[in-house]
Amino acid sequence: MAAPKLQRSLGLFQSTVVNMIDMVGIGPFVTLPIVMGLMGGMFLYAWIAGAILSLVDAMIWSELGAAYPLAGGSYNFLKEAYGKNGMGRMMSFLYVWQTVIQAPLVAASAAIGFSQYLGYLVELGPVEQKLVSASVIVVVTILLYRKIDSIGKIAVLLWTGVILTIGWIIIGGVAHGNFLQPLKDINAGFSWGQLASFAFGQACIKSIYSYLGYYNVCHLGAEIKYPGKNIPRSMFISVIGIAILYIAMNTSVASVISWQEVKQWQDAGINNFVVSTFIERLYGHAAANTATVMILWVALASLFAVMLGYSRVPYAAAIDGAFFKVFGKLHPTRNFPYISLLVLAAFAFVFSLLFRMSDVISGILAMRIMVQFIGQAVGVVILRKRNGSKHLPYKMPLYPIPVILAIAMWLFIFYSTGFAVIKSFLIVFGTGVVVYFIYAKLQHQWPYKTVAGATLTDDIDIDKNN
Repeated sequence: MAAPKLQRSLGLFQSTVVNMIDMVGIGPFVTLPIVMGLMGGMFLYAWIAGAILSLVDAMIWSELGAAYPLAGGSYNFLKEAYGKNGMGRMMSFLYVWQTVIQAPLVAASAAIGFSQYLGYLVELGPVEQKLVSASVIVVVTILLYRKIDSIGKIAVLLWTGVILTIGWIIIGGVAHGNFLQPLKDINAGFSWGQLASFAFGQACIKSIYSYLGYYNVCHLGAEIKYPGKNIPRSMFISVIGIAILYIAMNTSVASVISWQEVKQWQDAGINNFVVSTFIERLYGHAAANTATVMILWVALASLFAVMLGYSRVPYAAAIDGAFFKVFGKLHPTRNFPYISLLVLAAFAFVFSLLFRMSDVISGILAMRIMVQFIGQAVGVVILRKRNGSKHLPYKMPLYPIPVILAIAMWLFIFYSTGFAVIKSFLIVFGTGVVVYFIYAKLQHQWPYKTVAGATLTDDIDIDKNN
């Protein structure tokens, strides 16, 4: 009997859907008022900046994802770029290390946001909120415990709820008759100094957090049909589509509830349910309850996509011999990495009981920036110098300008996370380095021993990479 293996079952539409529902979670509904509070009338600039950075970074992801369409995404990219038998082993290990920590935190933040927004419908005490968060993790894990082709169908269903929810918000603002006013006022009080300020950096952290997930398809690289074409296309479609929806949604809300009023709420620490209040003013309390249910649907959809994508990362490392072997097990009949999924879900369950959402967002982003985003940007340059670009299924336009822009923008965001978050990152990063050297010593890996081996491209079915 042949060993189970991942199947290429997701086409362009399903790949794009998985990306979009990962991007649109509880994030934009929670961060919308925060960005308005930080930027005032210039709040749309933060959402535009987030879209630009995501598009530029997607060029890097597209080049890497199309060239190396394997389960695990960044794990494989970092290993190949920095040398799979050299420093790449440490870089990829650090990525898996931070994934095992931050992926459950991302899932927990979505579950915590779900329970907080549920508070608009049902009064919940602190203990009840925690129980709801943990229960959401369990429900999503059950939904994911199945074959990938079934998951693609579930993703489409969840994505439908995402589009209906944001569409209702946008249409409501347009019907109100004042939709374009926030765009007309975007430069009211404009100053270049504010665009270079720490406050703008903080606003961009929140907006970029809401865009994260455009690269989720790369984690599922081994399950994408024609990845050389579909991986880049799905990312660009996702970023452009979600950027239009986010900007339109923010404009719609601000056309009914002024940014000045939202800023007052933020300064006073009250009313975090701005979108529900927006619907209530337009259509009444019953409609606001319905909108809140739909927002909770969106949060559930995003959590589904997060757990789906990140469960493939420890699996990829394990089958490569760089992580605990048990994570490399596939379900004997359903062909998905069930051990990896269950372990991440267990951590997410615990984290949802321990942490608040505000404690994790900036830390998660800081960890991703240095190891994953900037590491990959430098990795693209290394790969091009080593291998050239003729063989690449996708080549980023205007190279190396997108790489330089991405690194500069990510460094600005990293600085804007603040000293306390940067300090926490250094502790996590330093711990990972120490653990890697202990692990490498025990396993006789770099830098203690160099083992000859094939490149990643040897493991890719070239016929399916077109």
